[in-house]
Amino acid sequence: MTRLMGLDVGSKTVGVAVSDPLGWTAQGVEIVAINENEEEFGIERIKELVKKYEVIGFVLGLPKNMNNTSGPRVDASRKYGSLLKETFDLPVDYQDERLTTVEAERMLVEQADTSRKKRKKVIDKLAAGLILQNYLDRKGPLLGNN
Repeated sequence: MTRLMGLDVGSKTVGVAVSDPLGWTAQGVEIVAINENEEEFGIERIKELVKKYEVIGFVLGLPKNMNNTSGPRVDASRKYGSLLKETFDLPVDYQDERLTTVEAERMLVEQADTSRKKRKKVIDKLAAGLILQNYLDRKGPLLGNN
């Protein structure tokens, strides 16, 4: 059983999703609190999840600008990816995540009568799932088989 982990990295939270063991579908798992300014990146919790789900690689959302340029959040995502690579020695790949959070919010609004406060609590997890699902749809199942 091997899975990929999708991450939606923000400055205060990291949305976490994992693939099914065959690498076909993604499911949101949880939101890990971080504090980028204090250099607290939630790595201990990520370690627990990597072990629990037998993760073989990471897919991080790359929040490019709409005109395809990179801003400070892209740099922050790449820095987080480097930290993961150093910590776990597992492959890290990136998925363009433009509009993913917008799509996640639209899904929550359309599919559930969810208050803005409740949406905020799950949006990063759903966004991580969309990032990973888009990656799986584009690349096919499992990182090691490409």
